[in-house]
Amino acid sequence: MMASEVVAGDRDALAELDRRRPALPSLTGARWWAAFAVFVLHALVFLPVYPFQKSDLFRHLHQLLPMQLGAAGVTFFFVLSGFIIFWSFKPNSSVPRFYWRRVLKIYPTHLVAAAVFVVAASVPLHRLVVWVPNLALVHTWVPKWTTVGGLNVPSWSLCSEILFYFSFPLLLPLVRRIPSHRLWWWLGGLLMFILLLHTAYYLWVPGPKGIANVFAPRLVRGDVSPFFELHASQAWFQQPDIPVSPAYWLSYNFPASRLPEFFLGVLAGRLVLEGHWRLTSVRMPLAALAISYAATWVVPVNYKMSALLVGPMTAVVATLAARDLAGLRGLNSTPRMVWFGNISYAFYLIQFPVMVLITRWFIGGRQFGFLGWLGFAALCLIVSTVAAAVIYHWIDDPLMRRFAGRRSKTPDAPDSRPPAPELNTVGVQPAR
Repeated sequence: MMASEVVAGDRDALAELDRRRPALPSLTGARWWAAFAVFVLHALVFLPVYPFQKSDLFRHLHQLLPMQLGAAGVTFFFVLSGFIIFWSFKPNSSVPRFYWRRVLKIYPTHLVAAAVFVVAASVPLHRLVVWVPNLALVHTWVPKWTTVGGLNVPSWSLCSEILFYFSFPLLLPLVRRIPSHRLWWWLGGLLMFILLLHTAYYLWVPGPKGIANVFAPRLVRGDVSPFFELHASQAWFQQPDIPVSPAYWLSYNFPASRLPEFFLGVLAGRLVLEGHWRLTSVRMPLAALAISYAATWVVPVNYKMSALLVGPMTAVVATLAARDLAGLRGLNSTPRMVWFGNISYAFYLIQFPVMVLITRWFIGGRQFGFLGWLGFAALCLIVSTVAAAVIYHWIDDPLMRRFAGRRSKTPDAPDSRPPAPELNTVGVQPAR
């Protein structure tokens, strides 16, 4: 076969892949593990089980499962968001329809979870600053609001997602202008920019400079479990202001600081779509992620949450997508894991309100050790999963089908069928 015929065949395969954008079930299934990592950390610090949380055993566990465990899950979501948004946004897609679908996907589930939290924590509605910015998903833009760490805590990341979605159609033409052979340079440059950005925060912005874990439960006096963890207590909502470390806020909560992570996912999507990402074995990306995660124990807080993890996380996302395109099936692409992935967004948002309810009904006023905490964590996991399934099947999915024009087979609801074998011609190599 002539070289020109091979190139022509690759171009045809690329054009077909660009037209079809097949579902990527492994990415959907992997979302569950990211949400579960967030849950594990939240169960450890947001379930006020006394005297367990004041014991040496708790301190040892928190050293093994520090803040960066949950932060790694958020970083995965941000990179994955960029990849999936790029993958699902075809060249002829409507920008107004894109914005409408993103609003419909984000806000209903967010509002349901917020409403559950308001009831569970008896939030004082007369203080508008407590809940209005949170409902509008603008509360992390200013580090002096009571709401930065208040109301439904996990919703802070949605402020970043809103910025991602708003900026995507505006910056996509620039991304598309990048020559194909320079995508790797742009990916590396963006990674370097992220490291320099967090280094600037570390050097010139006030905040913790040590390597200690700064994310720990806020404890009250006594060995009897309180009825509310501090983030859900009346004392929290009555404060006129909550001091926030500027360096911590900029590194973790500030939406603009997280925007490069989203566009790493976008660039990774182009690399996979255009056949430049050939790796389909997840062993190397996972090994790199494990090494980077271990390194977070010995770096300042500005680097713990995302700066060291985002590169390997991007490799994991791209490799999982390449596996799907190559027809390679693993645990994350099974129908059961795809289902868990589909409910993961609701699970991520409802877990803290569930913890507030269980604390109020079963934990407060009593004393428990490690086994008590473990039992309540398991109860929260079960209730949160059931609640997430209800929200997804009764609210999220029906709204998307009714008002967003979602078909039965989209990246939001991937099928489990392997892609056509000819997709291997775009450069995706089988695992060895």
